[in-house]
Amino acid sequence: MTERKPPGVSFESWVDKQIRESAERGGFEDLPGFGKPLPHLDRPYDEMWWIKEKMHREDLSLLPPSLVLRKEAEDALRAAADAPSEAALRRVLAEINERIRAALAAPPEGPPLNLVPYDIEEQARLWRERHGG
Repeated sequence: MTERKPPGVSFESWVDKQIRESAERGGFEDLPGFGKPLPHLDRPYDEMWWIKEKMHREDLSLLPPSLVLRKEAEDALRAAADAPSEAALRRVLAEINERIRAALAAPPEGPPLNLVPYDIEEQARLWRERHGG
């Protein structure tokens, strides 16, 4: 913790002294990001940048649950297509199908879901064709 600014000392010179003393003690060595460029300097200024960064770091979304599930279903289908084995494909699709069925039984907030469970056998057949099996 820093000490209080003594009376009669200008704020700027007091802050400069604090920074200099900390640098002399090595307080600025090995900081995260040292030597790396600041991210997003090439983007136009966005006054909501810090909110967007925090949401990204914490994997948060403002999308309605129905749209989140649609996106997760798309991602699951892509992951299943790229799965290293047919068993992995079946596991991925079984998980998302379970979530789709639950959402169909009790529709989430937001726009219509417009999803049906994936046909695992059809996706497995397509996977075998792509992977020479």
